[in-house]
Amino acid sequence: MNELSQLFDTVNIGLVVLDCELRVRYWNRWMEHYSGVPVERIAGAPLFDYFPSLNSPKFLRSCQSVLAFGNFSFFSQKLHHYFFPFRADSSFTTHFEFMQQSCSMGPLRDEDKNITSLYLTVQDVTELALYEHRLLEMNMRDGLTGVYNRLFLEQRLAEEFERHVRYSRNFSIIMFDIDFFKKVNDTYGHQCGDIVLKGVSGKISSIIRKTDFLARYGGEQFCCLLPETGLASAKLLAERFRTSIAGMTQVCQAQDISVTISLGVSELSRQHASPSSLFERADEALYQAKHSGRNQVVALA
Repeated sequence: MNELSQLFDTVNIGLVVLDCELRVRYWNRWMEHYSGVPVERIAGAPLFDYFPSLNSPKFLRSCQSVLAFGNFSFFSQKLHHYFFPFRADSSFTTHFEFMQQSCSMGPLRDEDKNITSLYLTVQDVTELALYEHRLLEMNMRDGLTGVYNRLFLEQRLAEEFERHVRYSRNFSIIMFDIDFFKKVNDTYGHQCGDIVLKGVSGKISSIIRKTDFLARYGGEQFCCLLPETGLASAKLLAERFRTSIAGMTQVCQAQDISVTISLGVSELSRQHASPSSLFERADEALYQAKHSGRNQVVALA
């Protein structure tokens, strides 16, 4: 066993052995390193004394199933994220507070085949989880501006609609596009047009809350989803968008370029039978804003 302990202390996964009362019998060096709990302190102690968050019905059921019937259990990071709340490496903390883990559990038997304890394995899959997260982000982001794309917009709009139906929470949207954008492209070229698109979307992104979602609907048209926001507050925010863009100057090829935006605002209410009806109402408001002289906000309930 001493030789095996030396081996288990070199592997790049966590290994834990618990007896039938869920007291720690073995705690390898990996667990010691990431938990900050030395083996001398935790050996013989109930696991829950050090990790009370594991004292949950699901974890207890899994342990009982292993000890009583010899079953094996597997815990995917996608479903559980982690078992042991170990802090993530500093390079991952912008996405994950805790190390993402893939875990398994199984029985250990004596020479007479009797189950005497169970083992836990803990694998750090934070880097893989971050990679998958970034791939998902790439599929949801517009390649030019970096804001969300139309696919994400439609999915999120459907989710917020269902949330409103279930909980009757406020939800509004702002649709806007850049006035006379074709003239920008014709006058300064498409490269400058791209700079304007990135500048406008970047400015709006700096204004909205973390709980809001800005998406590029297509061309020079954008849509902002505003959870927990009523029509009056959404209209005030749209006016802030308008004045911020009107007061901004961008430089491309030594040329100063200024643009304005027109905005349509609508709030989700009982009269909207589907997400598309809310979207159509905001689009109608945007149409009125553009045909009333542009560089203005129109809100329709």
